Amino acid sequence: MSIFDKLFGKKEKVEDGERGAKASVLAVLPEEIYESATLELQDVIAPSALKIEPKSISLGDKIARTFFIISYPKFLSDNWFSPIINLDKVFDVSIYISPIDTSLALRQFQKKVAEVQSQINARQSKGMVRDPMLDTAYQDLEGLRDNLIQAQEKMFDVGIYITIYADNDLELFKVENEIKSILESKLIYIKPALFQQEEGFKSIIPIGTDLININQKLNSEPLSSVFPFISFDLTSDRGILYGINRHNSSLVIFDRFSLENYNSVTFAKSGSGKSYCTKLEILRSLMFDIDVIVIDPEKEYEYLSEAVGGRYFNISLSSDHHINPFDLPMPREDETAEDVLRSNTINLVGLFRLMLGGLTPEEDSIVDRAISETYAIKDITPESDFSNIEPPLLSDFEMVLQGMEGSDSLVQRLVKYTRGTWATFLNRPSNVDINKKFIVFSIRDMEDELKPVAMYIIMHFIWNAIRKNLKKRLLVVDEAWWMMKSEDTASFLYSIAKRGRKYFLGLATITQDAADFMKSPYGVPIVTNSSIQILLKQSPSTIDVLQKTFNLTDEEKYLLLESGVGEGIFFAGLKHVAIKVISSYTEDQIITSDPSQILSIKKAKNDLEEAEAQKKG
Repeated sequence: MSIFDKLFGKKEKVEDGERGAKASVLAVLPEEIYESATLELQDVIAPSALKIEPKSISLGDKIARTFFIISYPKFLSDNWFSPIINLDKVFDVSIYISPIDTSLALRQFQKKVAEVQSQINARQSKGMVRDPMLDTAYQDLEGLRDNLIQAQEKMFDVGIYITIYADNDLELFKVENEIKSILESKLIYIKPALFQQEEGFKSIIPIGTDLININQKLNSEPLSSVFPFISFDLTSDRGILYGINRHNSSLVIFDRFSLENYNSVTFAKSGSGKSYCTKLEILRSLMFDIDVIVIDPEKEYEYLSEAVGGRYFNISLSSDHHINPFDLPMPREDETAEDVLRSNTINLVGLFRLMLGGLTPEEDSIVDRAISETYAIKDITPESDFSNIEPPLLSDFEMVLQGMEGSDSLVQRLVKYTRGTWATFLNRPSNVDINKKFIVFSIRDMEDELKPVAMYIIMHFIWNAIRKNLKKRLLVVDEAWWMMKSEDTASFLYSIAKRGRKYFLGLATITQDAADFMKSPYGVPIVTNSSIQILLKQSPSTIDVLQKTFNLTDEEKYLLLESGVGEGIFFAGLKHVAIKVISSYTEDQIITSDPSQILSIKKAKNDLEEAEAQKKG
């Protein structure tokens, strides 16, 4: 006996006084389960009781009603079923397709063609006016018969059943009218399975049994338009799982390296899950042999780095990790030492402009010349071999600057970086090795005034390392609004967004302050140079800016305002869907930013270490 035979097997007839019709009440008795001392799958999934009525069936607390399609128009447009599939209601759809033998279909067509031809001839013999409907029917039948003979088309019996669910009759009535209005606007008509609700429910559940057996004959072309999975979809055959499509519960699987550029931007208010979403992408990207580098302003990626065996560098005034901005990368095959030296000089001028609070045109010229002379005192010229050089330090640059006319103001502003409070940050040789799959640079402990400088130096260091060899990499810049505060840092970030594709680099820009980000002249260009955009829950103060930037509809605007944690809109190229970020239990334990979860994890870790220590003791 099957699950559903057992489920529907025990019936007791009762009188339905309101409708004057017989209704059936089905119940799965607990005593039977107790007496048999077994609990099978059907006992678990079965509702507590079933009440079958002429036009509906009650499943515990829910009411269900099954419909079937009885009529189609002459032409079915593509995606006509899409509005039903994407309807934000609880319902089930079953589509039964049975092929018809072509020889049998041709014999039926021959009879039908003869009937129509006979009607046309009869009208002509009586001198009646030509009937356009008969002529059209004859042409359609002949055309379809030709296609069947040539095996260009096939015929099918198609039955489409829809079961809707609701908590009460009023809600069921509203859903029924909504579905009817959608379909009838396309000249497609449905009817409830009157006195066949039990058969309808059995036909809709996934056991592949059509008990209603109400079919329409369709050939291949209109049948293809019934294909149900044509809703908003971002599922590809490769890539990583970003989340669940909230339109139709399909998977949002995407590969950023399959687009015209590999960049992304993520906008979300604080606490809406932007870092969680990013860490989930990082964890899954590492599985696909993608190197990931993160600039972390809030020390959120330390545990993730430990979990995957990466390297974590804490950049601060008291840190043991240092980066010398005068470091030079090895020239690539397609560039010369002169190109590298010139590019590094331009970047250093931008750095000093940031460090010294701006430069006048005269000071800009002095700094440019001083950088070249600083390299020269270390015998570094466009003809040098960069594999055997010792790069200068910031103190060497200060010494050169002191000997130049008109540099007094520059030297005074530079002293704090070479001999003052901030000397430990910049005036040291580099001792950072990023030869790992996952690298994190944390700047949480850096003073706010120095954070833009630190981010600029780290980005420049990373950029030089990336250019050495071609490999799939993802650079994540969290809280990117820090870099948008200065034109030089914003410009450098934009240049990476534009040039990263040549080096197989994807730039992931994340920020909670969308308004400040967009105020920068480089904000919108960075967004337009990002093929992937992720918008999570937004605050009312920034939603209007984002609506204008991303051309959001009012419905999408309110969706972002009302989204929960980890919910929003995922844009990829020309497509976008509503998304919900999901993770497994193990992933959640690694990437969570929830303070209570982090404390629990740390406590469990300490308890385990203490237990192991006691065993050894």
